[in-house]
Amino acid sequence: MPHHLDRMAEDLVKAKLENYWPGFELVAYAIYDRSNVYLFNHPKFSNNPPCTYHILKWDTEFTADTIIMYEEYPTAIVNMDHYKEYEDLFSMLVHELFHGYQYIKDEKRFPDEMLGITYPLSKENVELRNQERTNLYCAMLENDLINKKQYLNAFIALREKRAAKIEEYLTYENLIETIEGPAWYVELKAYSEKSPLDYDSVLKKYAQQLTNKYESTSRIRRSCYSSGLFILLLEELSPGWMESFFDREDTLYDLLKQQSGDYMEHSMADVKISPETEEVINLAIEKRMKAFEEFNKQAGIHLYIEGKIIAKSFDPMNIIPLEDRLLHKSFIKVRMNNEDFLIQQPVIAHVDHGIQNINKLHLIIENEPSETNDSLTIDGVGKIKGRYKKQENVWHVLIKNEFYLNWVSSINPLLLFALRILVELNVQPM
Repeated sequence: MPHHLDRMAEDLVKAKLENYWPGFELVAYAIYDRSNVYLFNHPKFSNNPPCTYHILKWDTEFTADTIIMYEEYPTAIVNMDHYKEYEDLFSMLVHELFHGYQYIKDEKRFPDEMLGITYPLSKENVELRNQERTNLYCAMLENDLINKKQYLNAFIALREKRAAKIEEYLTYENLIETIEGPAWYVELKAYSEKSPLDYDSVLKKYAQQLTNKYESTSRIRRSCYSSGLFILLLEELSPGWMESFFDREDTLYDLLKQQSGDYMEHSMADVKISPETEEVINLAIEKRMKAFEEFNKQAGIHLYIEGKIIAKSFDPMNIIPLEDRLLHKSFIKVRMNNEDFLIQQPVIAHVDHGIQNINKLHLIIENEPSETNDSLTIDGVGKIKGRYKKQENVWHVLIKNEFYLNWVSSINPLLLFALRILVELNVQPM
Protein backbone atom coordinates (compact mmCIF):
# COMPACT_ATOMS: atom_id res chain seq x y z
CA MET A 1 0.00 0.00 0.00
CA PRO A 2 2.96 2.42 -0.48
CA HIS A 3 0.96 4.40 -3.09
CA HIS A 4 -1.20 5.70 -0.21
CA LEU A 5 1.70 7.27 1.68
CA ASP A 6 1.41 10.80 0.30
CA ARG A 7 -2.37 10.71 0.75
CA MET A 8 -1.80 9.67 4.36
CA ALA A 9 0.39 12.72 5.00
CA GLU A 10 -2.26 14.99 3.46
CA ASP A 11 -5.01 13.51 5.62
CA LEU A 12 -3.06 13.61 8.87
CA VAL A 13 -2.81 17.32 9.55
CA LYS A 14 -3.69 19.02 12.81
CA ALA A 15 -6.77 20.79 11.46
CA LYS A 16 -8.30 17.46 10.43
CA LEU A 17 -7.24 15.61 13.57
CA GLU A 18 -9.04 18.18 15.70
CA ASN A 19 -12.28 17.10 14.02
CA TYR A 20 -11.77 13.78 15.77
CA TRP A 21 -10.79 15.13 19.20
CA PRO A 22 -10.24 18.72 20.44
CA GLY A 23 -6.54 19.56 20.56
CA PHE A 24 -5.44 16.26 18.96
CA GLU A 25 -1.71 16.70 18.24
CA LEU A 26 0.36 14.68 15.79
CA VAL A 27 3.38 12.67 16.95
CA ALA A 28 5.71 10.77 14.62
CA TYR A 29 4.27 7.82 12.75
CA ALA A 30 5.50 4.97 10.59
CA ILE A 31 3.87 2.65 8.08
CA TYR A 32 5.93 -0.48 7.53
CA ASP A 33 6.06 -3.85 5.79
CA ARG A 34 8.55 -6.72 5.90
CA SER A 35 11.16 -4.71 3.98
CA ASN A 36 10.80 -1.01 4.65
CA VAL A 37 9.66 1.54 7.20
CA TYR A 38 8.15 4.80 5.94
CA LEU A 39 8.68 7.31 8.74
CA PHE A 40 6.74 10.60 8.95
CA ASN A 41 6.96 13.68 11.16
CA HIS A 42 9.95 12.55 13.21
CA PRO A 43 12.11 15.40 14.58
CA LYS A 44 15.37 13.49 14.01
CA PHE A 45 14.76 12.83 10.32
CA SER A 46 14.37 15.47 7.62
CA ASN A 47 12.37 14.85 4.47
CA ASN A 48 13.33 16.46 1.19
CA PRO A 49 10.27 17.80 -0.67
CA PRO A 50 8.25 16.58 -2.40
CA CYS A 51 8.81 13.41 -0.34
CA THR A 52 6.88 13.51 2.93
CA TYR A 53 8.59 10.55 4.61
CA HIS A 54 11.96 9.02 5.38
CA ILE A 55 12.60 5.42 4.29
CA LEU A 56 14.36 3.00 6.67
CA LYS A 57 15.10 -0.68 6.43
CA TRP A 58 12.74 -2.71 8.62
CA ASP A 59 14.06 -3.96 11.95
CA THR A 60 12.58 -5.61 15.03
CA GLU A 61 11.62 -2.34 16.69
CA PHE A 62 8.72 -2.20 14.27
CA THR A 63 6.46 -4.98 15.46
CA ALA A 64 2.63 -4.99 15.69
CA ASP A 65 0.36 -1.92 15.60
CA THR A 66 1.30 0.17 18.61
CA ILE A 67 3.13 3.22 19.94
CA ILE A 68 6.89 3.00 20.48
CA MET A 69 9.70 5.34 21.52
CA TYR A 70 11.73 5.47 18.33
CA GLU A 71 14.91 7.52 18.64
CA GLU A 72 13.54 8.86 21.95
CA TYR A 73 10.35 10.21 20.39
CA PRO A 74 6.81 8.74 20.54
CA THR A 75 6.04 7.08 17.22
CA ALA A 76 2.82 5.37 16.14
CA ILE A 77 3.50 2.31 13.99
CA VAL A 78 1.15 0.25 11.82
CA ASN A 79 1.90 -2.80 9.65
CA MET A 80 0.45 -2.05 6.21
CA ASP A 81 0.38 -5.75 5.32
CA HIS A 82 -2.51 -6.22 7.77
CA TYR A 83 -4.90 -3.93 5.86
CA LYS A 84 -6.33 -4.17 2.35
CA GLU A 85 -8.37 -0.97 2.28
CA TYR A 86 -7.15 2.58 2.86
CA GLU A 87 -9.89 3.35 5.40
CA ASP A 88 -8.77 0.41 7.56
CA LEU A 89 -5.10 1.42 7.49
CA PHE A 90 -5.86 5.11 8.01
CA SER A 91 -8.27 4.62 10.92
CA MET A 92 -5.88 2.24 12.69
CA LEU A 93 -3.07 4.77 12.32
CA VAL A 94 -5.32 7.46 13.82
CA HIS A 95 -6.01 5.03 16.71
CA GLU A 96 -2.28 4.58 17.41
CA LEU A 97 -1.58 8.30 16.92
CA PHE A 98 -4.09 9.00 19.66
CA HIS A 99 -2.03 6.82 21.98
CA GLY A 100 0.90 9.05 21.05
CA TYR A 101 -1.22 12.08 21.93
CA GLN A 102 -2.02 10.46 25.28
CA TYR A 103 1.72 10.12 25.85
CA ILE A 104 2.48 13.79 25.22
CA LYS A 105 -0.51 14.73 27.41
CA ASP A 106 1.11 12.66 30.19
CA GLU A 107 -1.77 10.21 30.50
CA LYS A 108 -1.40 8.12 33.67
CA ARG A 109 -4.63 6.14 33.87
CA PHE A 110 -3.08 2.88 32.71
CA PRO A 111 -4.20 -0.54 34.02
CA ASP A 112 -2.25 -3.43 35.48
CA GLU A 113 -2.21 -5.80 32.48
CA MET A 114 -1.74 -8.79 34.79
CA LEU A 115 -5.33 -8.33 35.93
CA GLY A 116 -6.59 -8.78 32.39
CA ILE A 117 -4.78 -12.07 32.03
CA THR A 118 -5.94 -13.40 35.42
CA TYR A 119 -9.49 -12.09 34.98
CA PRO A 120 -11.95 -14.57 36.58
CA LEU A 121 -14.64 -16.24 34.47
CA SER A 122 -17.24 -16.43 37.26
CA LYS A 123 -20.84 -17.06 36.26
CA GLU A 124 -22.25 -14.14 38.27
CA ASN A 125 -19.79 -11.67 36.80
CA VAL A 126 -20.30 -12.81 33.21
CA GLU A 127 -24.09 -12.70 33.60
CA LEU A 128 -24.07 -9.17 35.02
CA ARG A 129 -21.44 -7.95 32.59
CA ASN A 130 -23.38 -9.04 29.53
CA GLN A 131 -26.59 -7.53 30.92
CA GLU A 132 -24.65 -4.33 31.55
CA ARG A 133 -23.34 -4.17 27.96
CA THR A 134 -26.83 -4.73 26.54
CA ASN A 135 -28.12 -1.75 28.52
CA LEU A 136 -25.23 0.43 27.31
CA TYR A 137 -26.00 -0.51 23.70
CA CYS A 138 -29.70 0.24 24.17
CA ALA A 139 -28.85 3.61 25.73
CA MET A 140 -26.80 4.48 22.65
CA LEU A 141 -29.65 3.62 20.26
CA GLU A 142 -32.41 5.26 22.32
CA ASN A 143 -33.52 8.72 21.19
CA ASP A 144 -35.91 9.44 24.04
CA LEU A 145 -33.86 11.09 26.82
CA ILE A 146 -35.92 9.59 29.67
CA ASN A 147 -35.58 6.05 28.32
CA LYS A 148 -31.90 6.65 27.58
CA LYS A 149 -31.26 7.59 31.20
CA GLN A 150 -33.17 4.53 32.39
CA TYR A 151 -30.87 2.30 30.36
CA LEU A 152 -27.84 4.15 31.70
CA ASN A 153 -29.02 3.83 35.29
CA ALA A 154 -29.45 0.09 34.75
CA PHE A 155 -25.95 -0.07 33.24
CA ILE A 156 -24.45 1.68 36.30
CA ALA A 157 -26.44 -0.41 38.79
CA LEU A 158 -25.18 -3.61 37.18
CA ARG A 159 -21.59 -2.38 37.17
CA GLU A 160 -21.83 -1.44 40.84
CA LYS A 161 -23.06 -4.94 41.61
CA ARG A 162 -20.00 -6.37 39.94
CA ALA A 163 -17.70 -3.97 41.78
CA ALA A 164 -18.85 -5.46 45.07
CA LYS A 165 -17.37 -8.82 44.05
CA ILE A 166 -14.42 -8.06 41.74
CA GLU A 167 -13.35 -4.54 42.67
CA GLU A 168 -9.77 -4.66 41.36
CA TYR A 169 -10.87 -6.26 38.09
CA LEU A 170 -13.58 -3.62 37.70
CA THR A 171 -10.84 -1.00 38.10
CA TYR A 172 -8.96 -2.77 35.31
CA GLU A 173 -12.00 -2.59 33.03
CA ASN A 174 -12.59 1.09 33.84
CA LEU A 175 -8.98 1.96 33.03
CA ILE A 176 -8.91 0.01 29.77
CA GLU A 177 -12.09 1.83 28.73
CA THR A 178 -10.44 5.15 29.59
CA ILE A 179 -7.25 4.44 27.61
CA GLU A 180 -8.64 2.49 24.65
CA GLY A 181 -12.19 3.89 24.41
CA PRO A 182 -10.99 7.31 23.19
CA ALA A 183 -8.59 5.66 20.73
CA TRP A 184 -11.48 3.62 19.34
CA TYR A 185 -13.60 6.78 19.29
CA VAL A 186 -11.19 8.65 17.01
CA GLU A 187 -10.66 5.46 14.99
CA LEU A 188 -14.42 5.21 14.37
CA LYS A 189 -14.57 8.87 13.32
CA ALA A 190 -11.63 8.42 10.93
CA TYR A 191 -13.08 5.22 9.49
CA SER A 192 -16.50 6.79 9.02
CA GLU A 193 -14.93 9.74 7.21
CA LYS A 194 -13.01 7.57 4.72
CA SER A 195 -15.38 4.60 4.35
CA PRO A 196 -18.08 4.35 1.66
CA LEU A 197 -20.42 2.98 4.38
CA ASP A 198 -23.05 5.23 5.96
CA TYR A 199 -22.63 6.16 9.63
CA ASP A 200 -25.26 3.71 10.91
CA SER A 201 -23.47 0.84 9.16
CA VAL A 202 -20.15 1.93 10.65
CA LEU A 203 -21.73 2.11 14.10
CA LYS A 204 -23.15 -1.38 13.67
CA LYS A 205 -19.71 -2.67 12.65
CA TYR A 206 -18.13 -1.26 15.81
CA ALA A 207 -21.04 -2.40 18.01
CA GLN A 208 -20.47 -6.08 17.25
CA GLN A 209 -17.93 -6.47 20.05
CA LEU A 210 -20.27 -4.79 22.52
CA THR A 211 -23.23 -7.04 21.76
CA ASN A 212 -21.49 -10.36 21.08
CA LYS A 213 -21.68 -12.15 24.44
CA TYR A 214 -19.19 -14.83 23.49
CA GLU A 215 -16.53 -12.35 22.31
CA SER A 216 -17.02 -10.11 25.34
CA THR A 217 -16.47 -13.12 27.63
CA SER A 218 -13.51 -14.67 25.85
CA ARG A 219 -11.65 -11.40 25.07
CA ILE A 220 -12.01 -9.25 28.18
CA ARG A 221 -9.43 -6.59 27.30
CA ARG A 222 -10.64 -6.15 23.74
CA SER A 223 -14.25 -5.98 24.87
CA CYS A 224 -13.46 -2.93 27.03
CA TYR A 225 -12.59 -1.00 23.86
CA SER A 226 -16.19 -1.13 22.72
CA SER A 227 -17.74 -0.31 26.09
CA GLY A 228 -15.37 2.67 26.38
CA LEU A 229 -16.31 3.74 22.85
CA PHE A 230 -20.03 3.59 23.54
CA ILE A 231 -19.69 5.56 26.77
CA LEU A 232 -17.94 8.21 24.66
CA LEU A 233 -20.66 8.15 22.02
CA LEU A 234 -23.02 9.35 24.77
CA GLU A 235 -21.07 12.62 24.95
CA GLU A 236 -24.22 14.72 24.65
CA LEU A 237 -24.88 14.00 28.33
CA SER A 238 -21.94 16.21 29.31
CA PRO A 239 -20.96 18.58 26.47
CA GLY A 240 -17.46 20.07 26.50
CA TRP A 241 -15.85 17.53 28.83
CA MET A 242 -13.29 16.40 26.20
CA GLU A 243 -11.30 19.63 26.53
CA SER A 244 -10.48 18.82 30.17
CA PHE A 245 -10.24 15.05 29.81
CA PHE A 246 -6.47 14.83 30.32
CA ASP A 247 -6.58 17.12 33.34
CA ARG A 248 -8.70 14.61 35.27
CA GLU A 249 -8.02 11.45 37.23
CA ASP A 250 -11.57 10.18 36.63
CA THR A 251 -12.21 7.21 34.37
CA LEU A 252 -14.82 7.36 31.61
CA TYR A 253 -17.13 5.38 33.87
CA ASP A 254 -16.62 7.92 36.68
CA LEU A 255 -17.61 10.74 34.33
CA LEU A 256 -20.69 8.89 33.15
CA LYS A 257 -21.70 8.05 36.71
CA GLN A 258 -21.35 11.68 37.76
CA GLN A 259 -23.79 12.71 35.05
CA SER A 260 -26.33 9.96 35.55
CA GLY A 261 -27.88 10.93 38.88
CA ASP A 262 -29.45 8.21 41.04
CA TYR A 263 -29.34 4.51 40.28
CA MET A 264 -30.83 1.49 42.03
CA GLU A 265 -28.61 -0.88 44.00
CA HIS A 266 -29.24 -4.63 44.08
CA SER A 267 -27.64 -7.49 45.96
CA MET A 268 -25.73 -10.27 44.25
CA ALA A 269 -28.44 -12.69 45.47
CA ASP A 270 -30.73 -11.30 42.77
CA VAL A 271 -28.53 -12.68 40.00
CA LYS A 272 -30.03 -15.48 37.93
CA ILE A 273 -27.59 -17.29 35.67
CA SER A 274 -29.00 -17.76 32.17
CA PRO A 275 -28.32 -20.85 30.05
CA GLU A 276 -26.62 -18.53 27.57
CA THR A 277 -24.12 -17.43 30.22
CA GLU A 278 -23.35 -21.06 31.09
CA GLU A 279 -22.76 -21.71 27.40
CA VAL A 280 -20.50 -18.73 26.70
CA ILE A 281 -18.29 -19.52 29.73
CA ASN A 282 -17.92 -23.14 28.61
CA LEU A 283 -17.14 -22.00 25.08
CA ALA A 284 -14.56 -19.50 26.34
CA ILE A 285 -12.77 -22.17 28.40
CA GLU A 286 -12.94 -24.68 25.56
CA LYS A 287 -11.51 -22.10 23.16
CA ARG A 288 -8.53 -21.54 25.44
CA MET A 289 -7.85 -25.26 25.75
CA LYS A 290 -8.23 -25.75 22.01
CA ALA A 291 -5.70 -22.99 21.30
CA PHE A 292 -3.08 -24.80 23.41
CA GLU A 293 -3.95 -28.16 21.83
CA GLU A 294 -3.60 -26.71 18.33
CA PHE A 295 -0.27 -25.17 19.25
CA ASN A 296 1.07 -28.54 20.43
CA LYS A 297 -0.19 -30.31 17.29
CA GLN A 298 1.82 -28.10 14.94
CA ALA A 299 4.36 -29.78 12.72
CA GLY A 300 7.95 -29.00 13.56
CA ILE A 301 10.61 -29.28 16.23
CA HIS A 302 9.57 -28.61 19.82
CA LEU A 303 12.04 -26.36 21.61
CA TYR A 304 11.96 -25.74 25.37
CA ILE A 305 14.09 -22.95 26.85
CA GLU A 306 14.32 -23.13 30.64
CA GLY A 307 15.81 -20.84 33.25
CA LYS A 308 15.44 -17.25 34.42
CA ILE A 309 13.60 -15.40 31.64
CA ILE A 310 12.06 -11.93 31.90
CA ALA A 311 9.27 -10.73 29.59
CA LYS A 312 10.21 -7.27 28.34
CA SER A 313 7.28 -6.57 26.00
CA PHE A 314 4.33 -8.42 24.47
CA ASP A 315 0.98 -7.86 22.82
CA PRO A 316 -1.67 -8.00 25.59
CA MET A 317 -4.39 -8.21 22.95
CA ASN A 318 -3.09 -11.57 21.75
CA ILE A 319 -2.42 -13.58 24.90
CA ILE A 320 -4.43 -16.66 25.88
CA PRO A 321 -4.13 -17.69 29.55
CA LEU A 322 -4.55 -21.24 30.86
CA GLU A 323 -3.54 -22.02 34.45
CA ASP A 324 0.18 -21.09 34.75
CA ARG A 325 0.73 -20.83 30.99
CA LEU A 326 0.34 -17.95 28.57
CA LEU A 327 0.09 -18.46 24.83
CA HIS A 328 1.57 -15.38 23.16
CA LYS A 329 0.01 -15.54 19.70
CA SER A 330 1.84 -12.69 17.97
CA PHE A 331 5.18 -11.92 19.63
CA ILE A 332 7.10 -11.62 22.87
CA LYS A 333 10.41 -9.91 23.64
CA VAL A 334 12.32 -11.57 26.47
CA ARG A 335 15.60 -11.11 28.31
CA MET A 336 17.83 -14.16 28.75
CA ASN A 337 21.48 -14.14 29.78
CA ASN A 338 21.40 -10.32 29.83
CA GLU A 339 20.40 -10.24 26.15
CA ASP A 340 17.07 -9.33 24.56
CA PHE A 341 15.38 -11.70 22.10
CA LEU A 342 12.35 -10.89 19.95
CA ILE A 343 10.29 -14.00 19.16
CA GLN A 344 7.80 -13.24 16.37
CA GLN A 345 5.80 -16.45 16.39
CA PRO A 346 3.38 -18.20 18.75
CA VAL A 347 5.10 -19.24 21.97
CA ILE A 348 3.92 -20.63 25.30
CA ALA A 349 5.39 -18.99 28.40
CA HIS A 350 5.25 -20.81 31.73
CA VAL A 351 5.00 -18.06 34.33
CA ASP A 352 5.58 -17.89 38.06
CA HIS A 353 4.56 -15.01 40.36
CA GLY A 354 3.61 -12.58 37.64
CA ILE A 355 3.36 -12.32 33.88
CA GLN A 356 6.95 -11.09 33.48
CA ASN A 357 8.60 -13.92 35.41
CA ILE A 358 9.01 -16.85 33.02
CA ASN A 359 10.66 -20.15 33.88
CA LYS A 360 10.12 -21.91 30.54
CA LEU A 361 9.38 -21.02 26.92
CA HIS A 362 7.94 -23.52 24.44
CA LEU A 363 8.38 -22.87 20.72
CA ILE A 364 7.82 -24.96 17.63
CA ILE A 365 10.43 -24.32 14.95
CA GLU A 366 10.91 -25.56 11.37
CA ASN A 367 14.68 -26.04 11.17
CA GLU A 368 17.15 -27.82 13.42
CA PRO A 369 19.15 -25.43 15.63
CA SER A 370 22.86 -24.93 14.90
CA GLU A 371 25.04 -26.30 17.70
CA THR A 372 28.23 -25.09 19.35
CA ASN A 373 29.84 -26.21 22.61
CA ASP A 374 27.84 -23.83 24.77
CA SER A 375 24.98 -22.50 22.65
CA LEU A 376 22.23 -23.11 20.12
CA THR A 377 21.43 -20.76 17.24
CA ILE A 378 17.73 -20.85 16.47
CA ASP A 379 16.14 -19.42 13.32
CA GLY A 380 13.97 -16.43 14.17
CA VAL A 381 15.27 -16.25 17.75
CA GLY A 382 19.05 -16.00 17.79
CA LYS A 383 22.01 -17.51 19.62
CA ILE A 384 21.14 -18.79 23.11
CA LYS A 385 23.94 -19.73 25.49
CA GLY A 386 23.40 -22.67 27.78
CA ARG A 387 23.42 -26.44 28.14
CA TYR A 388 21.22 -28.35 25.74
CA LYS A 389 20.12 -31.83 24.79
CA LYS A 390 18.01 -33.44 22.08
CA GLN A 391 15.51 -36.28 22.54
CA GLU A 392 13.96 -37.37 19.24
CA ASN A 393 12.08 -34.29 17.92
CA VAL A 394 12.47 -32.23 21.09
CA TRP A 395 15.26 -29.86 22.13
CA HIS A 396 15.81 -28.67 25.69
CA VAL A 397 17.98 -25.64 26.49
CA LEU A 398 18.95 -24.72 30.05
CA ILE A 399 20.14 -21.13 29.87
CA LYS A 400 23.12 -19.95 31.90
CA ASN A 401 22.78 -17.92 35.05
CA GLU A 402 24.93 -14.88 34.25
CA PHE A 403 25.27 -13.77 37.87
CA TYR A 404 26.47 -17.21 38.90
CA LEU A 405 28.94 -17.46 36.02
CA ASN A 406 30.36 -13.99 36.65
CA TRP A 407 30.90 -14.90 40.30
CA VAL A 408 32.50 -18.21 39.39
CA SER A 409 34.89 -16.60 36.89
CA SER A 410 36.45 -14.50 39.65
CA ILE A 411 37.50 -17.38 41.92
CA ASN A 412 40.35 -19.87 42.06
CA PRO A 413 40.74 -21.87 38.78
CA LEU A 414 40.89 -25.20 40.67
CA LEU A 415 37.65 -24.39 42.49
CA LEU A 416 36.18 -23.24 39.18
CA PHE A 417 36.94 -26.67 37.70
CA ALA A 418 35.29 -28.41 40.65
CA LEU A 419 32.20 -26.22 40.42
CA ARG A 420 31.84 -26.95 36.71
CA ILE A 421 31.89 -30.68 37.52
CA LEU A 422 29.11 -30.10 40.07
CA VAL A 423 27.06 -28.25 37.51
CA GLU A 424 27.45 -31.05 34.99
CA LEU A 425 26.33 -33.52 37.65
CA ASN A 426 23.35 -31.29 38.48
CA VAL A 427 24.61 -30.80 42.05
CA GLN A 428 23.95 -27.45 43.72
CA PRO A 429 27.06 -25.88 45.35
CA MET A 430 26.64 -25.03 49.05
